[in-house]
This record gives sequence, structure tokens and C-alpha cells, in this order.
Amino acid sequence: MNSATTDKLYAAITAVGGYIPPNKRLNKELEQHCDTSDEWIIKRTGIKERRILSENLATSDMAVQAIRDLAQQYNKNLDHVDALIVATSTPDMPMPATANIVAQKLGIKSVWAFDVNAACSGFLYALDLGASLVETRRYRNVLVVGADNISTYVDLKDRSTNILFGDGAGVVWLEPSYDGGILDAYLCSNGEGREFLNIEAGGSLYPIDSTDITNEKRFLKQDGRTVFKHAVQSMTDACTNILQRNNFDINDVNWLVPHQANQRIIDAVGRNLNIPDGRALSNIEYIGNTIAATIPLCIWQNLKEIRTGDLVMLTAFGAGFSWGASLFRWMI
Repeated sequence: MNSATTDKLYAAITAVGGYIPPNKRLNKELEQHCDTSDEWIIKRTGIKERRILSENLATSDMAVQAIRDLAQQYNKNLDHVDALIVATSTPDMPMPATANIVAQKLGIKSVWAFDVNAACSGFLYALDLGASLVETRRYRNVLVVGADNISTYVDLKDRSTNILFGDGAGVVWLEPSYDGGILDAYLCSNGEGREFLNIEAGGSLYPIDSTDITNEKRFLKQDGRTVFKHAVQSMTDACTNILQRNNFDINDVNWLVPHQANQRIIDAVGRNLNIPDGRALSNIEYIGNTIAATIPLCIWQNLKEIRTGDLVMLTAFGAGFSWGASLFRWMI
């Protein structure tokens, strides 16, 4: 019997790319807009600066740059792409999907392109979707992008958000492998966190021309204390669940790549899981929280650390609330 029908087929990450805008927003700048300080921000978040996209550019532009970086570094032919998934909460426009715009800008023809919106959990959701497409054997080359231009929705006077968020895009290329790849994903949402983390305006509830739109509705809003508590517990539980159902122990994990929401959250999840020192990757210090882009960008900026065969665990938490974890073998 053909091995293609008897051996387990995995979706393996075979290339990674990223892009962060050159413009920086330093903590010192934020001191001019609200009651805060460089020392307070670093202590509370671990962030020293975040990257901000130029006003004449959009989420698709960052996604394009990340994909071009991937193609150049790994000598990938974009004409071979079968599907393109963009995880974003900040699409260029309500329609068409930002993935469509990215495909057009890259000259990719007749590709299945669509967006996924699960806020900061978006990349995990999109990655599992992309893996499922490969596992069906109907798609061989799938691009999964996490990209957000979240600074557009940040009120510089709001200390609960302006210290955290920045812009960026990361991408991975998935293709079939019989040697290993994405092993499992545990993804959740409950809708109970709607009031604690949201951007209310711009949809059908509060349309752009609505007289009900205020700055409070137009900008990103969060209840930091509530989000912190749920983020730590949900990511801890998701990681514990996925390890147990795959018969792994935390000591089997070579690298934990958590959503880069806040260094204190990253540290708390690591302590809860008892992961050995140095195995939780972080890059939040100089780019901030880039929403759906944090996990692929963290992988991209730590490529020298990860070795072929390493077991990598991802975890995220975002608006919704949405959260989850995934496990894969690094095959590059």
C-alpha cells in the first residue's frame, strides 16, 4: 500500500518571515501624553519601545513585507502558494479581506485567501486552520500570517493601552511532511470577555457614521486587571491541557513561545508551568504587543535558538475572550 495513505501526514513549518516598521514610539514620548514614566512602564510591562506603522500604510503592507522576507530568506516561490490566511483584528477595510489585498500586492493568482479575527489568539487559530488544510492533502503550500496595525486604534492619552501596543507582521509557510510538524492544537473562546477588551466602533453595531460613536468606542479599550488575571490562568490551563493529552511533560518542551502581551504575564505563565529558566522566549522589550503578530515575530527573532526536532509550544490569549495552545516539532 502507498505510504502516503498509511503514514501520518503533518503540516510542517518550513519557512518564517517577519517585518516591523522602522518608526519607534519610546516610553519617554508617552510621558508627554499621560501620567506615566519610563521606569513605571518597564516595571509593569517590560516594554521600552514599540514600532509604529506610517500613516499612509496599512496592515496588508506589513504582511507583504513579511512574506517577501520569508521568500527571500528561504528561496520560496510565491507562485506555489495554494492558500493564504491572514490573522488580523485591523484589516485594511471591512471588505474585501486583507488576505485578498495581500495576494494582489504580491501578484499571487487564484489563491484561496481569507482573514481570521481572533484578536491576540488569531495566529494560533489561523495556524491550526492552515495545518488542517495541509492535512487534508488538498493544499500543499499554505501561508499563515499574523499582522496588526493596532496603533491606529490606540488613544495616546489612555495609559491602559498606549504603553503596550505596537505594529508588526509575521508569517510561516506550511507544507506536508511525514517526519513531523504540528502535533496538536487546543483552542477556546467563550464570549464572556467582550466588555473587558474591545474596539466597539466601525462594525454594524456602531457604524462609522453613527452619532453614537465617541472616542471611547473608537479606540481600543481594556480592563487591564481583568485581562491580566484571565490571560495568565487561561494560557496556563491551555498549555497544561495540551501537554497532558499528548503525553508530554513540561520538561519535554524545548521552547515556550507565549503571546507577547506583557512581560509580567509571560513570567507568570512560565512560573505556573514550572518551565525551566531560559525556555520561554520573549521579544516584547523592543516591539511591544503586536496582537496577532507576536508569536510569529517572536519565532522569527529567535530562529538562532531553535533546533531541528525541538518541541515548541505556543500559547495565546486575546479579546473574546479567546485563548489556546499548540504543539509542534521544529523541522527547519
